[in-house]
Amino acid sequence: MMEGHIIEGSSAAGLTAKLDESTSVEDVKLGNFAVIEGRRHLYFSLIADVRFQSTHPRFFVEAAEAEGLTRNVLWGTAVYPVVALKPSLQVDREQPEDVRPAKTLPEHGSRVRDATEADIYQIFGAPSDTHFAVGRPLDLETPVCVDLRKLVQRSAGVFGKAGTGKTFLTRLLLAGIVRSGVAGVLVFDAHNEYGWSGKKEGPAGAVQVKGLKQLFQSRVALFTLDPESSRRRGVRVDGELTLAYRQITPEDILLLSSMLNLNATAYETILAIQRREGEDWFAAFLRLDPADLEEYAKETGLHHSALLALHRKLERIRRLPFLRQEVPDDAVERIMGFLGRGMHVVLEFGATRELGYMLVANILTRRIHEEYVRRMEEAFATGGREPTPLVIAVEEAHRFLHPSVSRETIFGTIARELRKYNVTLLIVDQRTSGIDTEILSQVGTKMACKLEDEADITALLSGAQDAPALKNALATLDHKQQALLFGQALPMPVIIRTRDYDEAFYREVAGHDGGPPPAVDLFGADIEEVVI
Repeated sequence: MMEGHIIEGSSAAGLTAKLDESTSVEDVKLGNFAVIEGRRHLYFSLIADVRFQSTHPRFFVEAAEAEGLTRNVLWGTAVYPVVALKPSLQVDREQPEDVRPAKTLPEHGSRVRDATEADIYQIFGAPSDTHFAVGRPLDLETPVCVDLRKLVQRSAGVFGKAGTGKTFLTRLLLAGIVRSGVAGVLVFDAHNEYGWSGKKEGPAGAVQVKGLKQLFQSRVALFTLDPESSRRRGVRVDGELTLAYRQITPEDILLLSSMLNLNATAYETILAIQRREGEDWFAAFLRLDPADLEEYAKETGLHHSALLALHRKLERIRRLPFLRQEVPDDAVERIMGFLGRGMHVVLEFGATRELGYMLVANILTRRIHEEYVRRMEEAFATGGREPTPLVIAVEEAHRFLHPSVSRETIFGTIARELRKYNVTLLIVDQRTSGIDTEILSQVGTKMACKLEDEADITALLSGAQDAPALKNALATLDHKQQALLFGQALPMPVIIRTRDYDEAFYREVAGHDGGPPPAVDLFGADIEEVVI
């Protein structure tokens, strides 16, 4: 148990507490909770730094070289360990429900101690329908809860390098949102981890864990862009999604510029083609034989070599297996119907590569956002019911939110709108430095697993209060199952051990036992085709 007393500090630089002789400095961990007991308030803080201080610099050397009684005399008096604290919250001792940001300082000499289970409950609340337990502090067994209502009010982000557990943390959050009903969920599942099942590395190798469809069954609709992949994996889906050529816009192609190796003038060329050909510009242009492009260039005033290069590169898109010349129905309306009935949607991409993932995610999100804008405007005009809030989870988010394209993608628009039209993002990524800093500043709640790249850490903490303390805390995280959480959905920053995603979790969120996914024989079974 840590014990100490405040010996110096300021509201700007933070406080310093000298550890009592009963506390071993080896037991004090960066990122742990500390409580400062002032006369009128309790102050809650993370331990931002642990270091040694001395009444005179020469005692550092003398105490280290001394032995026996001399060392005992010097240690703790001339040389002593201290912890650096920056209070985040203060609680009125006489009104414990009065929790507010720390605006005052405790008296000099105030006692400092480790936080207790009662302190954690007081600050983060007890688990409930809308307070979802995502983990526990490093040295306590008390659950730390995220306020899901606040989480969905603004876009949120889960970050961390590969293999640190960000997928599991994301799956926990999505399960919490689905269970609570505070928002609808639309997941673009690039790696087939959230829909039917996912993988968990264990001592005996990779094992399967339940996805949202298995956990919540009829409350989740599962679609696929790759029915063959779904059959191979034994996944029962609710429909196959296909897209029409006419749904592709120049903005969608701009998003794919780097992957298609398009030059700076390609976008202007595409706009010119669209003005000439109309809504069906993509199909009309690719129906042209390359030999006819010279004549087309003369008719349009466009550069012949630019048309040839563009035609060749757009062929990569036309070859995507889920694209069709004509489709009879509108899958966005189907998806909106599910969301409107309080259901949730996961779109698995199977073996679809990154080019297809980015194209589909952008097209669907743009259409769904347009529908939400329309419904919100109608509700405002008539006083009717607003659409259910929607959280769109997107992996590889830096592809959509890079500074070079973020102003052109619908994802950048949603992030900047906050919750104006009841649509927010759950950004999942390992490269925060690849995301537009303006977008990151709009992310209300950030959850970071281990990050080691300095540029990624700087981007993550840009604009955060007490960024140096958070950086120190982030550096202490283990490579698995630990995360630093801060932002709107939490009253103060906290380091947690993320909870296990296992049978106990299944019972809590969905009311049934876990175990391996049941065998499903889909070979030869018909998959309903849903088209856009």
